[in-house]
Amino acid sequence: MARGPARGGRGLTGPDGPGERSLNAAAIVAALNRNQVRYVVIGAFAAIAQQAPIPATRDIDLTPEASQENLARLSRALTDLGARIRTEAVPDGLPFGHDAASLAAAEVWNLVCDDGEFDISFHPSGFAAGYVQLAVNARRFRVGEVEVMVADLADVIRSKESAGRPKDLRVLPLLYRHLSARQIDREAEPI
Repeated sequence: MARGPARGGRGLTGPDGPGERSLNAAAIVAALNRNQVRYVVIGAFAAIAQQAPIPATRDIDLTPEASQENLARLSRALTDLGARIRTEAVPDGLPFGHDAASLAAAEVWNLVCDDGEFDISFHPSGFAAGYVQLAVNARRFRVGEVEVMVADLADVIRSKESAGRPKDLRVLPLLYRHLSARQIDREAEPI
């Protein structure tokens, strides 16, 4: 997939600033799709995929469905990607063995591969039931050749409100405005 602008939902690519690893999120989700992993893209990438005018992020966040079968497929996808545990001390990440059981043993995995950084969160802030809860309102998007399930913008907002981190709080006004504008546009559409 050609690299496009890193913001505004125009592509699944991330920043390439000084000292930052390039992100090819399309390649990461393509590996998940090839392995038939059930997941929802969450966080800033989910908002950007829905045209929210927020700054690009350096990683992509995912919430997988937590069944043993799906986690086994996720493990195969992580192997295909050459995923490693992300740590500041080792820029290329630490290799790790994984299977469905070991993946289920942690709430969050911060990973890196040749295609960039990605996080797996089984229960993101505001969503105690994780995938099951997020999938209800998730929307399917096609970005280039890659199809992704993306958390609904209202769910992204709910998660950012719940997390309350400074970086989340900074983008909330932009997300509120974008959601409001989308709702007004939908109401103005002819039936």
